[in-house]
Amino acid sequence: MPPPEPLGGEDAAWQRLDKFLFHARFVKTRGVAARLVAAGGVRINRQITEKPHARLRPGDVLTLALPQGVQVVRVVALGARRGPAAEARRLYEVVAED
Repeated sequence: MPPPEPLGGEDAAWQRLDKFLFHARFVKTRGVAARLVAAGGVRINRQITEKPHARLRPGDVLTLALPQGVQVVRVVALGARRGPAAEARRLYEVVAED
């Protein structure tokens, strides 16, 4: 019998895009994250994605079209929960605009 699959079908190497956006506090709910992605407001490594279930891995670069402006961040770690802002800030680093 194979080992049980991790909760939500994810493993330690990847996380759903909508979950990451929620855990990193870019959006207030996963529903808002899904709508942002479906509207074309997110790029992963310069590629537009319309799938909230897209696999996100550490090292990926996200371009986010947020209400407060466009933000480019690199994924540093994957979150296990939506924690305090200081914890969420450690999940990504802002890519400097040159």
